[in-house]
Amino acid sequence: MKVRERAIALATFLGVGLVLGSGVLAQQQTPVPDAPTPQAPTALPGTQGPITPGMGAGETPSGGSGSSSNNAGQAPPEQPTAPPPASQPPAPPPNVHDTAPLEGITNVNATIRAQVTEVVVPVTVKDTKGNPVAGLTWRDFTVYENSTREPLRVFSVDPRPISVAFVIDQTLPANYMREVNESMNAIQGALTPYDEVAVFTYTNGAKEWTGFTGAQGTRLPAVLALAQATGSDPSVPVDTGPFASCGIEENGNCASPVLQQGGSTGQNGFIAIPKEIHTLNDAILRAARDLSTRPKERLRIIYVISDGKEYGSKATFPEVRKVLQTNNIAVYATVVGESARWGEGWLDRFHLPFEAYSNILYRYVAATGGDMFSERGVNNIEKSYAKIADEARNQYTLVYASHESIYDGKYRSIDVRVDRPNVVVTAKPGYYPSAQESK
Repeated sequence: MKVRERAIALATFLGVGLVLGSGVLAQQQTPVPDAPTPQAPTALPGTQGPITPGMGAGETPSGGSGSSSNNAGQAPPEQPTAPPPASQPPAPPPNVHDTAPLEGITNVNATIRAQVTEVVVPVTVKDTKGNPVAGLTWRDFTVYENSTREPLRVFSVDPRPISVAFVIDQTLPANYMREVNESMNAIQGALTPYDEVAVFTYTNGAKEWTGFTGAQGTRLPAVLALAQATGSDPSVPVDTGPFASCGIEENGNCASPVLQQGGSTGQNGFIAIPKEIHTLNDAILRAARDLSTRPKERLRIIYVISDGKEYGSKATFPEVRKVLQTNNIAVYATVVGESARWGEGWLDRFHLPFEAYSNILYRYVAATGGDMFSERGVNNIEKSYAKIADEARNQYTLVYASHESIYDGKYRSIDVRVDRPNVVVTAKPGYYPSAQESK
């Protein structure tokens, strides 16, 4: 009896536990969401009824199931396109000079390019005493090209950075060459950190000592020290008399380099005096070619320190002048030696036939709008460096657009006038057009 009662109690206990456990599990179980309600398919845009194979969309028959509330939010049906109009002649192109906006065009991004030759003319204005005249405005200047007045497009008095090529004559006599060597230390002091310098020398041919380098760098004084020379030591040539013969010969020639026997004439007693070589034209041409590669925004200058003598160059003066005028290069000079003497320098400008040019520098200066100083002594030569650099830097810059074609390559004359009394105007007298400068 007791065993039966215990079995019934155990069964009752297990049943109650199962009921309670199932209730707890039922409370912890997350309800599963219902599936989305099926929706009727949306009609294709632009259709007004069911699509029949082979016929496309048509109207929904009355009383059919195709009419539903789902089509209420659709866009209205498209209107049938009108037939194309009859062919008409094309409308004329719009006038680009009209200031009114074009009809139907909201934004026009067009670039119009025109080939225009902009001519830059640096101008120096001095009074009768040689002092610079300041305070002028664009209204005081008038520019004519080939006798046609050109309106100014740019007027500036701001200094420009300089690209200067120094050309040093090493054919000077020894005493004048010594003065030039001592004055070279003052060249760097006349320039600014924005300038650049190249150094050339010439005797029988031009030599480049350095390309364009910073004017205030350590390279320039080192190169100027290396470019110093002893100069020439000319003696009085004797071609007649007892002292004209070569008493001492070396390899069949006179030991003296000044006197040479005229072997080509067949007369051993005849002495041919060799002519001095001064290749000034070749040196300026070499410097001009290097300057032509510098940016056109810089002021291009060739600074020559020489007595101006020219003989033996392969290049002629007209050829070098054309290169200078084509590339906007101005020639400045400090004349030393015998050409710097008062009166004698002016007489040296006259050229005798079959003789060397005694002073050709003034022709380069006049053809390019530069300036020239004749100085003697180390102190005066040093001062000329500062005067020329200051004059070249502080100029009036005039820019105008030429009315001539840039492709003809003909020379154009320039006449700059200033509406002030008793002034001296220095500017280049003309130029040759260059396609490279017009870019």
